[in-house]
Amino acid sequence: MLEAIINPKEAERGPWKMFFVGLVYASLSLLLVHWFFSSDTVLSEYSGILVVTFCVMFSLPFIYYTIRREEKQDEEVEGLFSVWKVHSDAIYSFMWLFLGFVVAFAFWHSVLQNASLFNAQIETYCLINNPSNLEKCVSQYAISEIPEMTGAATSQMRLLSILENNIYVMIFTLIFSLIFGAGAIFVLAWNASVIAAAIGIFTKYRIAEIPMGIARYMIHGFPEIAAYFITALAGGIFGVGIIRHGVKDRGFVRILENTILLLFIAVVVLIVAAFLEVYFTPLLF
Repeated sequence: MLEAIINPKEAERGPWKMFFVGLVYASLSLLLVHWFFSSDTVLSEYSGILVVTFCVMFSLPFIYYTIRREEKQDEEVEGLFSVWKVHSDAIYSFMWLFLGFVVAFAFWHSVLQNASLFNAQIETYCLINNPSNLEKCVSQYAISEIPEMTGAATSQMRLLSILENNIYVMIFTLIFSLIFGAGAIFVLAWNASVIAAAIGIFTKYRIAEIPMGIARYMIHGFPEIAAYFITALAGGIFGVGIIRHGVKDRGFVRILENTILLLFIAVVVLIVAAFLEVYFTPLLF
């Protein structure tokens, strides 16, 4: 029933509609886990993963049919700008969906303040920001003091480290989407939940400060996630292309070329996102 709320053709005419779909899917995922699993001694330990799993289940029909539709369009175009023009509506739809995930996750996490809902996400956040004192960070759900990094060399090291991590996630997203066209939605839903957990920590679960928290993490997070969506779309299109055409058909050659172009766009966007995270976001927050 939920997959009938909106279909890929409607999203193409109004990508912004996917924001509200993301709100509904993420809210239902969080509330279902809160109502039915948070009191279970065993399953409550895996609440963070269950939230993402439900979100993926709700999103799969839309993601799958969108990728199928995009692959058909991909057979008719070539060249960087033509490829982007054809697929930009799908990318915008994915981004609005992702933003809906983040807003809903951050809002309900702050409202419910259920310690188990984002347990895995908070542990991931602490592992990144305070690995030497992980248990204390997780128990306090607070941002630990991190030494301020200064100097060009330090900034360059951070930039390279962030780029390395982002490229790794990009490759992981590509593999997921190749194995199962819509499978990359798991990586993206997981990232949305981790960002939402970070927003909760940054705002100390004050609902009124959620917009500031979203701005703090989405300045660089939005283009970063856009790159992952482009990668997921490229992998899905490539996988469907192999199934439909094989590797000897002329149509497959065009799909391969367009897939490479999409991956090139994704890498460029990731580089821009890394520069924003290292050099721009710290100036504002």
